[in-house]
Amino acid sequence: MQLLYSSILKPVLFRMDPEKAHHLIIDGCHTAGKIPGVNGLMHAMYGVSEAPELEVNLFGLRFPHPVGLAAGLDKNAKAIDTFSSIGFGFAEVGTVTPKGQPGNELPRLFRLPPDEALINRMGFNNDGAEAMARQLARRSIHRVPVAVNIGKNKVTANELAHEDYRACIKVLYPHGDFFVVNISSPNTPDLRALQHGDELRTLLSEVLEEMKLQAAKTGAQPKPVLVKIAPDMTDEQLELTVATIQESGVAGIIATNTTLSREGLTHANAGEMGGMSGLPMKERSTEVIRAVYRQTEGKLPIIGSGGIFTAEDAYDKIRAGASLVEIYTSFIYKGPDVLRELTNGLKEKLRKDGYRSITEAVGADHR
Repeated sequence: MQLLYSSILKPVLFRMDPEKAHHLIIDGCHTAGKIPGVNGLMHAMYGVSEAPELEVNLFGLRFPHPVGLAAGLDKNAKAIDTFSSIGFGFAEVGTVTPKGQPGNELPRLFRLPPDEALINRMGFNNDGAEAMARQLARRSIHRVPVAVNIGKNKVTANELAHEDYRACIKVLYPHGDFFVVNISSPNTPDLRALQHGDELRTLLSEVLEEMKLQAAKTGAQPKPVLVKIAPDMTDEQLELTVATIQESGVAGIIATNTTLSREGLTHANAGEMGGMSGLPMKERSTEVIRAVYRQTEGKLPIIGSGGIFTAEDAYDKIRAGASLVEIYTSFIYKGPDVLRELTNGLKEKLRKDGYRSITEAVGADHR
């Protein structure tokens, strides 16, 4: 199967404009997924076999293995049945805003092949919360947990940001297994200011209040909320942000979003504005995971994201303190076979280190 992507699909896609290729894949999966049997075929071709040692039970949810899809690829949840079929352990859709918005001007997505990186300045382009709710309501495959990543509209002032996050929850609460508050994209003006102090405290208390209100309608416990943080904070800023997040009572942290750093890049597109994802982010995101785990003494679950291309990269993040990990850029560069590569490699790492379960390896570097 690896041959199919690397020798046939990838060369075609990489000759196309990156955003056009992106839409071709998402829309193609959306359309193909409606044909009976197609997602079953995709599961047979790419699905990851169940392995008890890789299973993770977290937030009251069961993850068949710890490798998920990061937000940003399926912004409108159009291809969620496909992504649930091709071997991901969970999938994050969005970022979604209350009202649909076009995002930033084109071009806004750039490949840096020699660096195995991407730069994007999409700006939360999406069809809006109502459209996503319709897509998620049509899901026919419920193999893995689905997270909904929520943000604010560009025109909404920061002091009213909480209203946008609450509006997303009101519409999407029935459709997500857990929710992610995105306050760390570098492509919405002033969004990252919401990561600090009173603004963050207010936002999270409003979000949790809305989650309680929605949960009360069903009589169940509120669904988990995580916060996605940026990799570009100073040590002191990170410490204060993590303290505020931990005090708020949310369920966990995703570390990290894309970076504004251009360290180590060689490709001409390094000069483009926007957030960089991919291999050059690997070390920094792992550092942030390590710092968060240390500060919270492992009591606040972490999903690690940033630069995961090999099983070793994933395992490093798990040993640093991540209970789950997620990928985006390596999926673009390596195709769906990367999921078997990562999960098989993780099983090998566990065997080598004498762990019976992936959860035993979480935070191992701190012991």
